[in-house]
Amino acid sequence: MTSPRDGEVPAQPAAGQITTAATPAAPQPVKHHAVHRTRMSGLWVGLTLSAVVLLLLLVFILENGQKAKISYFGAHGQLPLGVALLLSAVAGALLVIIPGTGRILQLRRVARRHRVADATRREVPAASAPAAAEPPPGSGAASPPADNPPA
Repeated sequence: MTSPRDGEVPAQPAAGQITTAATPAAPQPVKHHAVHRTRMSGLWVGLTLSAVVLLLLLVFILENGQKAKISYFGAHGQLPLGVALLLSAVAGALLVIIPGTGRILQLRRVARRHRVADATRREVPAASAPAAAEPPPGSGAASPPADNPPA
């Protein structure tokens, strides 16, 4: 705080304010840099989770080594129980993935058609706007003949 000059009255603090030299200034909030997720970090998390799932599947197969009789469309054989269960899980996943992929491709095709239609709708009004300088044909505003200049 500065000392008042000759003839000046020191400013009074506002109600509720304490103006002592011992009062520390309010701490400023620290702004931290925000780290955004990247594709590489998503890939890293995906690979880590995949490795854990594969490890759990390996333990499952090793613990279920008893032989199981399998018959499929006339083919007969024996497989370890863990492998048979894993194969049935993969077959079930394929039953979901194949129609799902078809639906995703169908939706992408429709979205592409809509994007193209929207783009052409935006371009058409700008290209079809008539020029303001020339009157439309048949409006009665004809230009004067070249041999009679306007007066």
